[in-house]
Amino acid sequence: MVLEVGQLTLITGANGTGKSSLYRSLRLLAEAAQGRLIASLAAEGGLSSTLWAGPERFSRGMIDGTQPVQATTRSGPVSLRLGFSGEDFGYAIDLGLPEPMHPFQRDPEIKVEAMWTGETLGRANLFAERRGQSVGLRNSDTGEWRRALSNLLPFDSMVTHCADPIDGLELLLMRERMRNWRFYDTLRTDVDAPARRPQVMTYTPVLSSDGADLAAAIATILAVGDSGALQEAVADAFPGAGIIVNGDDYGVVEMRQPGLLRSLGAKELSDGTLRYLLLIAALLSPRPPDIMILNEPEASLHPSLLDALARLLIRASRHTQIVVVSHSETLIHSLRDKYDVREIALCKRLGETRIEDHDPPRWVWPKR
Repeated sequence: MVLEVGQLTLITGANGTGKSSLYRSLRLLAEAAQGRLIASLAAEGGLSSTLWAGPERFSRGMIDGTQPVQATTRSGPVSLRLGFSGEDFGYAIDLGLPEPMHPFQRDPEIKVEAMWTGETLGRANLFAERRGQSVGLRNSDTGEWRRALSNLLPFDSMVTHCADPIDGLELLLMRERMRNWRFYDTLRTDVDAPARRPQVMTYTPVLSSDGADLAAAIATILAVGDSGALQEAVADAFPGAGIIVNGDDYGVVEMRQPGLLRSLGAKELSDGTLRYLLLIAALLSPRPPDIMILNEPEASLHPSLLDALARLLIRASRHTQIVVVSHSETLIHSLRDKYDVREIALCKRLGETRIEDHDPPRWVWPKR
């Protein structure tokens, strides 16, 4: 599947159409820059857990229902391919089965990696290539290739092992950009959520993936970020309300609400209210990432908050490319009404995830 995302992209579709799988694919791609890709795949069941469970090809009869779906002879190698590109750089990785006698059979091997300038891979714009254990880098001035490594282990990526400020500057820049991608799908709001407890007050420009450092993140926005936008976002969702962080060494988030004689601490806030404050802290980060991916941000939110969430997402998309995975019709309609959002609607045909009415961009995978 090849898809094109915009500044604010909405991934929609019925349950079981592949929204969560698409989200995990993006996360796996980012983990290549963290050195965690192979371990993450192994934890999810190995390469086999990611592979298509249907036939390699559908015949015309299978599609129109005149012939039962049946296995076909595999013509290509077992492969999991992930990649992305933009106006400046692109990257792709191809993973396959390990050797039969490999001691860790859940660990796939990295067969090929490629990094290039521009949107589409070609020989002229390729500047880093990994094949098996060998990595080649091209000099940007002379165009000459040199071998950077000849013994790279099959579970190590060239993104983490060949990026340095002298010989692999482009790789280094791309690695840091990929490490800056942010994913939010585990923001905790239960009664024992860390965000409800006092937290060490330290400079925190980026909210953690589980929201444990909410108080410090909010205090950082108030001190060095767009404090006005933060209070506006709170008042937009909860008219007349405002938030403060109370405490010096250890702080807690508190919300002032009209009609109450005291502020309510994080322990007293509803799950939906706390989740909204977590989304504010994530989306109004003083250090916006290149891309942020949110999986079902509407979870636990009352429908009355979704208009305000749509406005918050639109505001954040001025500085960050945002991908939202959602099946909330209220949020979807609100975003459609307020913004020229790029919508990618997933559907299923014979178990295969497909994109409705989508003209995929040109894409070239590196060959083994």
